Amino acid sequence: MKLLLDTNVYVAFRRGHPGVVDIVREAESLVLSAVTVGELLLGFRLGARFYENLKALEELLDSPGVTFAPVTFSTADSFGLVSAALRRKGAPIPTNDIWIAAHAFETGSQLVTFDRHFEHVDNLAKLIL
Repeated sequence: MKLLLDTNVYVAFRRGHPGVVDIVREAESLVLSAVTVGELLLGFRLGARFYENLKALEELLDSPGVTFAPVTFSTADSFGLVSAALRRKGAPIPTNDIWIAAHAFETGSQLVTFDRHFEHVDNLAKLIL
């Protein structure tokens, strides 16, 4: 299965979380959203191990079966659709997470996350840990 990792799942993977490591290793392929990468780079810059963390991220992105998902017009359209649906339901979620959900739709990936608010996104293939 193609999995899109939320930021918190990437962090758990890097920290060796046993359940997350197993899920990532069993995936057919992985996708990292540009939004997730941006959130990670922010965290790296605020932390004390920027270069170590950056190297690990770059190594993962260079791995076979791992794809970087840039923001495209299609991503923006999905963002608009998801945002509008959430507003109509009165169930807003963080803006970056809407972008991440849009990437899951665009890439046909199952989103893996610890965030329960993704339950409000209709028709999103998701694994909430």
